Amino acid sequence: MSSAITGQYHGKAGPLFSLYFKTAFLTLITLGFYRFWAKTRIRKYIWSATSGDGDSFEYTGTGLEKLLGFLFAIVVLAIYLGIVQMALFFFGLNLFTEPRNEIEALAQVGAIYITLLAVLPLLLFATYRARRYKTARTRWRGLRFGMDNGAWGYVWRALGHWFLTAITLGILLPRQTFWLEKYMTDRMWYGDAKFEQTGRWQSLYPGLKHVLFAVLLIGIGGAGGIFLESPFIAISSAFVGYIWLIVGGVYYRIYTFNVLTRARVLDGAVTFDSGARTGRVIAIVLTGIAAIIGATIVAVLVMGLVLMAALGLNFGSAASLFGGTSGPGDINPAGGILGGVLIAVLYVVLILGLGGLSLVMITQRIIGHVVSSVVVANAPHLEQVRQRAADQGADAEGFADALDIGGAI
Repeated sequence: MSSAITGQYHGKAGPLFSLYFKTAFLTLITLGFYRFWAKTRIRKYIWSATSGDGDSFEYTGTGLEKLLGFLFAIVVLAIYLGIVQMALFFFGLNLFTEPRNEIEALAQVGAIYITLLAVLPLLLFATYRARRYKTARTRWRGLRFGMDNGAWGYVWRALGHWFLTAITLGILLPRQTFWLEKYMTDRMWYGDAKFEQTGRWQSLYPGLKHVLFAVLLIGIGGAGGIFLESPFIAISSAFVGYIWLIVGGVYYRIYTFNVLTRARVLDGAVTFDSGARTGRVIAIVLTGIAAIIGATIVAVLVMGLVLMAALGLNFGSAASLFGGTSGPGDINPAGGILGGVLIAVLYVVLILGLGGLSLVMITQRIIGHVVSSVVVANAPHLEQVRQRAADQGADAEGFADALDIGGAI
């Protein structure tokens, strides 16, 4: 084994697009029932396309366990939210009646916010459990990854960090990012070797520079627009600042990923490095969006031509649509029905195709860039790692699916 291992990604656009299209179609015709198997098959492809030192990763999750986890989560959520609504009703708050005055309207708005806050701990719980499940169902060189149970500990810590971040207007966001990642990383294993997140949370502050600049630009532009009575200055600065804020958010995520990866240690001996680049990620996103827009334009033109052909129209007889004399180019009623069916089919194909394009042109390329940027140092120490017991406690992302935060690969 070499002293250092560089990550490699071998996924191809064609096979992944074909897999996505087939599984998305099966999900559609089964009214969403197949989506658990669809996500499992896509993960198996992506995991197997990711390798280190010639050995590919393996995803061992199944669609059935994801379905069962989802059904269990639905039952728990129904009971929990039912209790919340009973408590609100006890205090005279009801989400399902028409307010008769302003006081009842305000009370109903308050009930909505209380319900959302009641769901927040479950969202955080689902975040931890989803990561635990994916970790527990991943293998490399036959050795399982794993993650200790600690979802509720994560929930309370996340609520506290979010509160501190909110009252400091985002100033303590690096502290939140570091400590929540450390909580999860310190509970992860590869075989019998434990991960540890070292470093300091203050080291993440440089990643906020573009976000802070964007906020400053929006604030200065807004103030300048007010004092100079120039809507153009306010609108233009807000537009530029908003775009810069999006870029700054991407930069922060890439920067923190690199810093945290470099401060991660396995079994006290194996270290990691990452050189992911913000510019590369943004370029992937922009070119992917351009490809999707281009495909959409072409598809719309094709649908228009198909509809015209089905209706029996031609340019020479188009006047018949505007009250002209009848002729061979008149609209054919049967053709109209056929055209409607064809357009519906093509529309479904377009939606499925755009989802596949997003996966292969954006998601897969970002995964490939990030994987290839990671380097594992002191790799020979991995030969000393031994197998760990299988984790039977993961709930197969059931809560993440039930709360609709399980869409990511």
